[in-house]
Amino acid sequence: MKLRVWNRKLHRWGAVLTLVPFFIVLVTGILLQVKKQVPWIQPVESRGASTTPVVSMDALLAAARTVPEAGISAWSDVDRIDVRPGKGIAKVVSTNRWEIQVDLASAAVRHSAYRRSDLIESIHDGSWFHDAAKLWIFLPSGLIVLGLWTTGVYLWLLPHWARRQRRRHPDPRLATADRRTADRRRNEAITAAAEPHPERP
Repeated sequence: MKLRVWNRKLHRWGAVLTLVPFFIVLVTGILLQVKKQVPWIQPVESRGASTTPVVSMDALLAAARTVPEAGISAWSDVDRIDVRPGKGIAKVVSTNRWEIQVDLASAAVRHSAYRRSDLIESIHDGSWFHDAAKLWIFLPSGLIVLGLWTTGVYLWLLPHWARRQRRRHPDPRLATADRRTADRRRNEAITAAAEPHPERP
């Protein structure tokens, strides 16, 4: 019984402690699940003219400079370049999260848009709030939720396991007590039937 009580307390306090972090993880996780389907989260991938890269890094930088929203004037303004040979494009992502998709064959800009998936990912793992929040708030919250899941499964399985054990290994004392109760009720019924009932006037 004590274990059940402690499990319920763990669920109650665990739910309170992880309420805000877990809500953030759930909402951002749902958004990241549909990032390929929702252009507002992540720009739709275009396709280049060829799957064989022929443009140079300088050509990619020059193409990215033609998009004023990206604010790229030098390599220090570039956060990363994601090369997709299978699609024939390179994604140049600026430090202000603007994405420019450049054709790997002609260095032409195929598409450009604001990329919110990186921001959502940083919120999802907690690093957007602070580097320490990722390890000291979101990680412990994940461990607590794992503990809630484990104890929840245990609490759900416990009564099923107990009933199964009773069916497989019935307690003879309980069977004797049930028989005694049944005998007592049968004797009481016989006695009540044998007693004379007062006649109604």
